[in-house]
Amino acid sequence: MKHFRKELWFEVPTRRAFINITPQVEDCVRESGIQKGLALVKGKQSYLP
Repeated sequence: MKHFRKELWFEVPTRRAFINITPQVEDCVRESGIQKGLALVKGKQSYLP
């Protein structure tokens, strides 16, 4: 089974923000070369002051 892992980092102007990461996820899927399957996107919680 093929797998692909990549970490993406985003800087936002406020402590909490909603951002559309669809284009970056599509780029990752394309970069992986995998054509069938599932993509799991998981957000890490960050509690920076």
